[in-house]
Amino acid sequence: MGIIEELADRNSDRKLPFLISGAKKLTFDEITKIPPAELADVKPGDVVAIVGDFEPQSIRTFLELIDRRVVIVPLTTETRPHHDYYFDAAGVDVVIKGRNVRRIRRTRMEHDLLEVLRKRKHPGLVLFSSGTTGRPKAILHDMETFLVRFRTPRPTLRTINFLLFDHIGGINTLLHTLYNSGTIVVPRERNPLSVLEDIRDFDVELLPTTPTFLRMLLLSGLIPKAVSPSLKLVTYGTERMDQGTLDQLCSLLPNVDFRQTFGMSELGILRVKSQARDSLWMKIGGEGVEVRVVDGVLQINAENRMLGYLNAPSPFDEEGWYDSKDVVEQDGEYLRIVGRTSEVISVGGIKVLPSEIERAALLHGDVVHAQAKGLENPIIGQHIELLCQPREGSSLSRSDLLKHLKNHLAESILPHRIRIGKVEISHRFKRS
Repeated sequence: MGIIEELADRNSDRKLPFLISGAKKLTFDEITKIPPAELADVKPGDVVAIVGDFEPQSIRTFLELIDRRVVIVPLTTETRPHHDYYFDAAGVDVVIKGRNVRRIRRTRMEHDLLEVLRKRKHPGLVLFSSGTTGRPKAILHDMETFLVRFRTPRPTLRTINFLLFDHIGGINTLLHTLYNSGTIVVPRERNPLSVLEDIRDFDVELLPTTPTFLRMLLLSGLIPKAVSPSLKLVTYGTERMDQGTLDQLCSLLPNVDFRQTFGMSELGILRVKSQARDSLWMKIGGEGVEVRVVDGVLQINAENRMLGYLNAPSPFDEEGWYDSKDVVEQDGEYLRIVGRTSEVISVGGIKVLPSEIERAALLHGDVVHAQAKGLENPIIGQHIELLCQPREGSSLSRSDLLKHLKNHLAESILPHRIRIGKVEISHRFKRS
């Protein structure tokens, strides 16, 4: 049974729309009646990039390609400057945008992992890492394995699909909704005012988003007054949340539950239980998932993991354990992420996590975003540079910020250089 037939069975009795996109409200049956892109030239085992969003045409083509057993590479227009790199790294044969189909490669790229899928006659999925350290990695999943987790029935809420078409969180929301007869709302624009208007206009219950976007909501001054009473749950992930932001949100929105999520493109979205709505402590697990902490770093073994990278060596050890590079603290079964091993700054032999500096900076009422990093120093190895983005209209100065930091940090880890300016935000609403 193909995925379209399988989902048609699951959605056969539904009366509510599956997809709300602008003025359109479509059931799953109406989605399947949309003609897919012309795929006569697409063969099983091809690597096919779809440039789109969670709009009807892209969803229809996405599902059709799964049934045609191709390897799908979802991309967005926001990443257009990097498309040539993505096409090359994933071995893309065909590119689809809307109903436009063009073949860019006549001879398939030879790769052992792609051949594994072709021999199995399984569809595949390629997602790209965010590329914050080095070039983005092309992460290859067996789509048959990837879909297993969605076949267990789960509760579903009316959800705004804030996370993007090229992001594992966005794909997770789409498939979870499809398999559980839910409704997703495609945001008209991904900015605070527009998202809150969509939540109000379409009675959205769940907002999955990032800590960066939640800080933008706080900065906008639109909450709590512009937040619809329909909103029941906000989930946040993809980057580390700071306690100060979470505390403000919980205070301003007492009727909204806040839950941390945890996942990565290599392993999928994992089951998480937060200790409390205002807590950054969480338990990670779920069926087929094991976790352990080695020298303060989280390692995960998951059955539904990727096959591997198409452009990098495998990150798994011989027993299948994956080093997440997340530095964690432990409290019984609960974990709290405090930083990344790849970001540790060494200042005269003292190891410092950028998150510790950023946490202190964000405690200042005029700081909206903060980003700390280590720069090479010939005398002490590295020195700490801190970039802070002030609240609009603020007169925050470097001397004010240094005085504030001295009240929250040890002298030995104070930033050596403080800059006031804009912290760049990626198209995925994470700090670049």
